[in-house]
Parts: sequence; structure tokens; C-alpha cells
Amino acid sequence: MKKIALLTCAALICGSALAQTIGSKEIEELHGSIKNDSYTAAIQNILTSNKNIKSLALSYKVNGATDNFFKYKVDVKGITDQQSSGRCWMFSSMNDLRPAVMKKYNLDEFDFSHNYNYFWDILEKSNLFLENIIKTVKAPMDDREVTYYFSSPVSDGGVWSSFYNLAKKYGVVPAAVMPETEHSNNTSQMMSILNERLRKGGYDIRAIAANRGKTADMEREKMSVLKDVYRVLTVCLGTPPTEFTWRFQDKDKKIQTIKSNPNDFFNGIAGTDYNTDNYVMIMNDPTRDYYKMYEIDGARNTMDGVNWTYLNLPNGDIKKAVLASIKANESVVASCDVGKQSNTKSGLLDTGIYDYSSLLGINLTMDKKARIVTRQSGSSHAMLIVACDTDNNDVPTKWEFENSWGTDAGNKGYLTFTDHWFNEYMFRFVINRKYLDDKATGCLGQKHIMLPPWDYMN
Repeated sequence: MKKIALLTCAALICGSALAQTIGSKEIEELHGSIKNDSYTAAIQNILTSNKNIKSLALSYKVNGATDNFFKYKVDVKGITDQQSSGRCWMFSSMNDLRPAVMKKYNLDEFDFSHNYNYFWDILEKSNLFLENIIKTVKAPMDDREVTYYFSSPVSDGGVWSSFYNLAKKYGVVPAAVMPETEHSNNTSQMMSILNERLRKGGYDIRAIAANRGKTADMEREKMSVLKDVYRVLTVCLGTPPTEFTWRFQDKDKKIQTIKSNPNDFFNGIAGTDYNTDNYVMIMNDPTRDYYKMYEIDGARNTMDGVNWTYLNLPNGDIKKAVLASIKANESVVASCDVGKQSNTKSGLLDTGIYDYSSLLGINLTMDKKARIVTRQSGSSHAMLIVACDTDNNDVPTKWEFENSWGTDAGNKGYLTFTDHWFNEYMFRFVINRKYLDDKATGCLGQKHIMLPPWDYMN
């Protein structure tokens, strides 16, 4: 009886395995699903020529239905260009502070040195990676956390709290003090080399631990690696200043000279209110409970900095706070899935602007929750929200980003996104707590729900 049961079980397993293959029956069914009609023939002729799918899926009706006029708009100060780098989070955070500098020094234009903070960002991330390797030396190489660290030791990416960590520790400087270089504008080659050195360093640290080396031995190896990282950063980006003299011409055509250091310069701009008590990190994540505080373990760029810690709110609450901020002439640092339903040539982001389903005859319908958990959508780019248009009842209909891709992208550097697009593809926000309602601020003292480093919201 037992033998028959085992044979039956084996047959079921084999049958299940065979059912997963594509055989002649399945191929015949797949062939039969294609309609040999004139529409399919026309689409096949078009798509097998030199036309790309995205351009053919562009909806003429949707793309031309939205203008670029806004009822409420903050005082914007010009478009920046992050070039071929992933420093959008740094650009958007600094662009948010530019008006304060321009007002203080009576300037028509101004920009920070992104290169200066980028130098410290990569050095700090390198140290964080190596410390994480030391922390996990007893775990096997294929442990999920170890694999996560080695998969990308350092990158250009970050969030507003990453900028906050750097600015509080190292300050900021004007662009003229430490200008951009070839490798701050085009980061891929330098980053590839640094990641190779860091992976070697991490592997060597694990080898020291495997040979029963002491923590002090691992820390010495870490410093050896950091010296190499510092050398690469210095020769590729320049040497960051500890003090500087900045000469500029103000609106009145007067030549001014400022002597300062990076920390004093930052504190003189941001003031004492620029901190994580007053500026609240917000997320819209429908996969998790709203009105809860979440923290992603290790989602930071410095050992002594803050993690990305956020209050999860529904879009309705977020929009009220963002609109209140804009009405008060304060832009909002935010991030989104900019590549989805986005015509960067015209500068319009709207759901249905690319109708792939009608063009290809397939079903692509997913809600925001499904897109998040399947990794189809997530936060990919940070910008400033600087404007909002509303209907007769003051309900938002569309919004505007100040981007950091230069003036040739979008509408002279700006992107318009509809309120429907906001619902589907907006994720992170940094909002002054005074614009949040009582229910939201009442949640800020909650104990944080800790999420792993590889969480999909990281």
C-alpha cells in the first residue's frame, strides 16, 4: 500500500513538472491565440520596422490635454543639471535651500557645490559598507544581508536624509569653491573602480575574520581600504576645503567677499529649524498601514547619521500638506517613479499618456500596491514640487516639478504631472511639520516599525 502511495505521489510530481513545460499542445494554443487580422498585420509591420514602442504608444489625446499654468507657485530660482550622475536627491535638497542663500547675499543666481558633498557622501558610504561587513563577518557569504551589502557597496543614490546627514556633518560650499569635475558629472567609471576596491576590501576583512583575526585587525584593513577610496576621490573630484574665500557680484553689481568654512556657511543658511524634528519624512505606501512610523535599517549614508524614517500617509493627507507648503512659498523635496507614464520631451506625466495595452493588445492593469510588491514601480528620482493648480473648489488637478536635468528636458527644465499621476507614482516627501494636520503629527512619537535594508521602499 505504501509503495502504491509513493508511486502515485511520484506520478503527481512528474505530472506537475510536465504541466509546466511548453509542449506541442501549448504551442498550438499559443499560435491559435493570435488573430490573423488586418490590425495585427499592421501592428507587426510597424513594430518590426524602425519605430520604437514608446513613441507609437504615445496618446495624442492625453499628451495635449494639459497646460503648464498654475494657480499657486513658489519663487523658483532656475534649473540645475546633475549630468550623468545619480545625485538627484542632493540637487533637489540643495535647490530647496538656494532661495535662502540668494536672499541673504542679494543674488540673481546661485548654486551649491554638489561635488563637495558628493566627495563626503561616497567616503562615508564606503566606511558604512566596510563597517557592515565587519558586523556580519560571522554570517555565511550567501546570507541575505551579506549578499545585499556586496551587491552594491556604494552608489550615487540617496534621499533627503542623506543630504541632511552630510550637511550637518560637513556643511556646504558655493559651487565656485569646489567646482564640478568630469567624474562628478559622469560618475560611472569612478564608481565601478571604487566598488571593485570595496568588494576586495570586504572580502579581505572576511578572510581576516576566518583566520581568527581580531576586530582591531579588521579595522586596520578597513582604514587601508578607506585610504585608497580617499585617494581616488581626491584625484577624481579634487580636495574638499576646510575653509574658503568666496567672491561674487550681487544684484547691485557690487563685488563681495565672504570668508567662511563649510559648517558655518550651512548653519548661516539653514538656521536652527532645519532638522528632522521640524522636517518630517513622509511616504505613500499602500502596502502597509497608514498613520504608522517606519524605519529602514541601514538606509543612511553615514555611520552616525539618521536612517530614512517615515510616516506612512494616504495621498489625500499628503496633498493637503504639500499644497499648504506651496501656498506658503515653500517647495517640497519629493521623489517618484519618474520613468512611468512620463513624456520627458513635452514635460508631461499623466496616467495613460502611453497606451501600451491598446497598441499591443495586452492587459497591463495593476494598482499601486501590486506594482510596489512586484518591484514594477518604486521611487527612482527626486525633484522639488514647486507648483499646484486647483479647480474652483481648490482641489488639486495638477502639479509641477523643478527638475535637475537641465533646461533642455521637459518644459524648459520643469515637469507637469496630473493629480492622477500623483496618486499612482509619488512616493517620498519631506514636509515641514507645521503643514501636517493634528492626526499626522500625533503619530510622530510612535515607536518605529523596523524594516530590513533590502526593503522595497529603500
